[in-house]
Amino acid sequence: MKKLFSSALLGLLIILPFSGCTKKTDEILIGEFGTLTGSEATFGQSTNKGLRMAFDEINAAGGIKGKKIKLITYDNQGKPDESAAVVKRLITQDKVLAIIGEVASSRSLAAAPIAQQYKVPMISPSSTSPKVTEVGDYIFRICFIDPFQGAVMAKFMLDNLKLKKVAVLRDVKNEYSVGLADTFIQEVKARGGEVLIDVSYQANDIDFKAQLTQIKSKNPEVIFVPGYYTDAGLITVQARQLGIKSVFLGGDGWDSPKLHEIAKEAASGSYFSNHYATDSTETIVQEFIQKYKAQFNELPDAMAALGYDAGKVLAQAITNASELKPELVKNELAKIKDFPGVTGVITIDEKRNAIKSAVIVKVEGNDKKFVTKMTP
Repeated sequence: MKKLFSSALLGLLIILPFSGCTKKTDEILIGEFGTLTGSEATFGQSTNKGLRMAFDEINAAGGIKGKKIKLITYDNQGKPDESAAVVKRLITQDKVLAIIGEVASSRSLAAAPIAQQYKVPMISPSSTSPKVTEVGDYIFRICFIDPFQGAVMAKFMLDNLKLKKVAVLRDVKNEYSVGLADTFIQEVKARGGEVLIDVSYQANDIDFKAQLTQIKSKNPEVIFVPGYYTDAGLITVQARQLGIKSVFLGGDGWDSPKLHEIAKEAASGSYFSNHYATDSTETIVQEFIQKYKAQFNELPDAMAALGYDAGKVLAQAITNASELKPELVKNELAKIKDFPGVTGVITIDEKRNAIKSAVIVKVEGNDKKFVTKMTP
């Protein structure tokens, strides 16, 4: 069951265990912070659904060490300062054992120092900036990082699409967008490609025609937009209105059902890197999709799959820990190796990043089709 509370500062969503309320002594308190409202709300909502599904399954099977997991989720409204505030609240008031979050690197970077200060393990399901885990030894992620993602997209453009001339349009205020653009450009140049122009915008911009007019004058074969789905949708629409025929490439921030809702057919023919593909034939993927659709009546995007994997990885670490103490859970997270996730086999390296593959998907109308898998 679920209760929703709100205040001037925070939106609070408390999700009780699958089997109902239990005594506190029988609970393992896990915190989650995410963007449940705002322009990237599907990221937080999907992650939350995947995470809840993982914990529901664990609780239905008896929990961990005889205790049920209780998930406490706060809405940070897509704001870095709120991220720091709610993580401090989860630790100092709710007394959680560990924390799951955030999707966006900028919001994870705002919260990670708090988790590190209080020595509570924090797992980001999908923040790809290398800086996130550099905060300290209590900060982990279960997704690939931007240097890998940027290299994957550069290699795909040059080797698979056989295209060399590219323009870059980045969100200059977004840590994720800047990092991914930088690594992509570096890799393109190293592989003999040509970056014709590198222009920027800022979060919440809705008119991109000035930047796109600059780009059009360079006549690129490809336009790389390492932004989130709202921006990508608007940019592709406005580019087509200007008569731009270039192929669009993006990163995992494109993955949302809202992309097609915003872009309609304008994004068709684009490619982006992602954590998994729903048309994969792997048994673990299809079983996850069937269970998710049965529970939520929708197709799970990559954020849902990463939320699910984050919950399962954390549960494994808690199971392996000799006691329910944050330090011991942190130590077990660092030992995760060859974990069979929906988004790939997960091994945590010495920098607390996940070593795993990426997939390239092609946007075809309202569908996303698997193209190829890229390994580290």
